[in-house]
Amino acid sequence: MIASERRGLLDWNVESVDKLYACADCGVCRAHCLTDQPLPDAIVAARNLVVQAGLAPPQVYELAECLRTWGTPWGAPLSEPAQAQGNVALFVGDEAYHRWPQAIDAARQLLDAIHLAPVPIGVGRNSGLVASSLGLRDVAQDLARATLQELSQVGAQELLALTPGDFYAFTQLYRERLDLPLPAEIAVIDVVTLLAERLTAGELTFRPFTLDAPWAYMDPPHAVRVDPRRHEAPRQLLAAILDSPPRELFWRRERAHPVGSLALSWTHPHVAEHLTRARLEDARRAGIRYLFSEDPGALAVLAPHAQSYGVEIRGLYEFLADRLHL
Repeated sequence: MIASERRGLLDWNVESVDKLYACADCGVCRAHCLTDQPLPDAIVAARNLVVQAGLAPPQVYELAECLRTWGTPWGAPLSEPAQAQGNVALFVGDEAYHRWPQAIDAARQLLDAIHLAPVPIGVGRNSGLVASSLGLRDVAQDLARATLQELSQVGAQELLALTPGDFYAFTQLYRERLDLPLPAEIAVIDVVTLLAERLTAGELTFRPFTLDAPWAYMDPPHAVRVDPRRHEAPRQLLAAILDSPPRELFWRRERAHPVGSLALSWTHPHVAEHLTRARLEDARRAGIRYLFSEDPGALAVLAPHAQSYGVEIRGLYEFLADRLHL
């Protein structure tokens, strides 16, 4: 479709733009492409042009206004930029702050257990991923610059990411889509991977726990965009606590599908809800009662529908923090 428009064989109109925005920008297509063709980036580039031409869906421009005003789609004012300084920063973001705040305290408890006290940055502010996905490149750049500026003010040499989506934004999206790469001296570290490494080193221990029904870990959105070795880390952490073997969803690890927490929820909410319910149906068919994940946005969209599938949603960070062996 994009190639046809470039060749003059198709015009951007209501129907074609609707199809252009039907992509979730989850990275699954690129993760499974033998030639690593950046189709998601091509789709986003086309959306950029559509936005500039004033042809994007109305809700895209409404969201742009929210992001310019508040730095988040959730309409709440930003917290003040970080005033403290330190060698390690933790990007909190807007989904954890506004939609699943219990993950923040839990993550900080876990980091404290391995003697890390990071300076929180980006508290309540979007990383720019949502804006980029919708073709709002200028807005995404402004959000990214705000994060980079705050990171510079803190003086951190390490940036901790709570989710694969944040990790992808900092290590790939900023560079490839926004031309705003992080300084070379900044190391981006995935929190779940870090915790698993400290568990292996014997620096982190948990109290065992027994669940009364089968459980599984759900790979969150954008997990397919990070190092495949990362998939084992959350499972390793849960296995250190739970004495029953895990079950697995059909769509898992390198073939994990997203839920409806991505940009698709703004342009095609019915499709987004279908994605969310499909993950819960996957769990129900596998006989899973307890479903763990760490992504605040994913947890927030799964939780309202989980009961109707006989599934209980558990935040990974909260569960780990509750079982810390202090």
